[in-house]
Amino acid sequence: MSTGTRLRLIELSDAAELAAIVRASADHLRPFEPTRPDSYFTEAGQRATIGVLLAAAQRGGSVPFVIVGDDDELLGRITLSGVTRGALQSAALGYWIRAGRTRQGHATRAVGLAVDHAFRELGLHRVQAETLPENTGSQRALERNGFERYGFAPQYIRIAGEWRDHVMFQVLAPGA
Repeated sequence: MSTGTRLRLIELSDAAELAAIVRASADHLRPFEPTRPDSYFTEAGQRATIGVLLAAAQRGGSVPFVIVGDDDELLGRITLSGVTRGALQSAALGYWIRAGRTRQGHATRAVGLAVDHAFRELGLHRVQAETLPENTGSQRALERNGFERYGFAPQYIRIAGEWRDHVMFQVLAPGA
């Protein structure tokens, strides 16, 4: 079992491997994600997704990472999105781990690395994340990284074709 987890910025060259991962993990991810068009599961679809993420990063609005394990295996993605400056200094965190590699601590470690990046590199004050109420694994990964539940949002995000309630979490920068 792999124990290493690191993050690196996503690259267009990740498209083919990510397409293979999202195809192989489709049944695993479907209950937690928006409905995706068939094109999303292709290399061209992943290239387009990565292009959007990189454009947002260029504008300072996001930091898109891939989660990498031992031997450079791509394990999933994690993104700091909606980076807001000014009085708020905040970002939202979203992530997923490929099928067959969950429950090995990778999400917990990736969340910790992304939060560290948000506070140390971006100088943010707050990171928020939302989960479906039944997604206890993701909630544990957040809580292990200091996130606290602060709210409940009815019909918050359209997941698998339905407006779904979400539990809201946040972590504040040390010393806040």
